[in-house]
Formats: sequence, C-alpha cells, structure tokens
Amino acid sequence: MDLCHVPTAREKGWYLALMAPNVKGSNYAWLDPSRLYCHPQGLQDCLSDLLQPFQGDPVDMVAGIDAMGFILGAAAAARLQKGFLAIRKAGHLCVQTQAQPYTDYSGREKVMEVRIDAISPGLRILLVDQWVETGGTMRAAIKLVEQLGGVVAGVAAICIEDSEGGRWIQERYKCAHCVPPHLQPHFNRHQ
Repeated sequence: MDLCHVPTAREKGWYLALMAPNVKGSNYAWLDPSRLYCHPQGLQDCLSDLLQPFQGDPVDMVAGIDAMGFILGAAAAARLQKGFLAIRKAGHLCVQTQAQPYTDYSGREKVMEVRIDAISPGLRILLVDQWVETGGTMRAAIKLVEQLGGVVAGVAAICIEDSEGGRWIQERYKCAHCVPPHLQPHFNRHQ
C-alpha cells in the first residue's frame, strides 16, 4: 500500500495492510508495524481505534513499553493530553527503579524496569505496546505498575494475539487492539 494513499472506505483496521512481513529471520517479530507509523492517516486511525474503548475512563498517565511501545504510547498520551512514562529494558534508567524479570515472545529471559517516583498509589495507567504476542512483556509491565501501587486502567496494542498470555491479559484487564475479529486468526503466531 502506498504511504500516501488513504482508502475511501476506512473500516477498522484498514491500516493493518501497511505493515510489512519479516524478511530477516526468527530473531525479529513476524510482522513490522513501523511502516504504519509513517502513514499520517493510518497512525491517526490506529490511535482512534486503540483509544475509543477508553473514552470517558479515568486515565492519569500513559505508559509505553520499550521500545516500539514508546511510539504508540507517546502518541496516545499526546492525544489524551496525559503524561507519558517509559517502561524500559533494564540498565537504561539512571534513577531508582523497580525491576521485573520476564520472558519475551522469543523465549529470551529479560528484565524490565520503571522509575519508582513516577507511579503513586491509585494512579490509573493505560499500558501501551506495539504487539502482545505471548503476553510475557505486558505481564511484566502490569506487575511493575501494580507493585508500585498503580492501577492498570487498560492495555492497548495494535494486536493482542490469541495466545495463553494474551487471553490471560484480556480476561483480567480492559483491552483494546486494532485487529477485527475476522482477521484475528491471521495475526496469531504465538499460540
């Protein structure tokens, strides 16, 4: 799809066609949404779809997950006129942090951290990431927020796969993603 073309009929998820398949091998995600971010209307419609379920909900801050969640998270924070919190891979913050180990979608053991002075008890945080594959990364972010007394106001991602971890998150938290139900089977790679 041309990066300047905007379809006349824009059904939910039309911008998913902008994403490119992985051509670099198993160390990379199977689909790359970064091309979607280059398309001005695609990015705006994606944000609208992600944030629509949270209209009227109390959200105090948006947190994006390292690294691609920073793009959507910061854009969502700007749209909602809220602050943005970066949840980082360990070793990138020079302030006091709370850390949480996790296993990512590729099966690698990692550690995520967040600055402890940004989350106060009761603060309602919308967690945003690009993709929820197996749910390990998002579950670590949820644990960090809750360990510091914050409340997860919701989870938003371009896709939440129908994996065990994705279902666990959707059963416990208000969630939004951009994949229409009839296309969901095509986006599930980590079952």
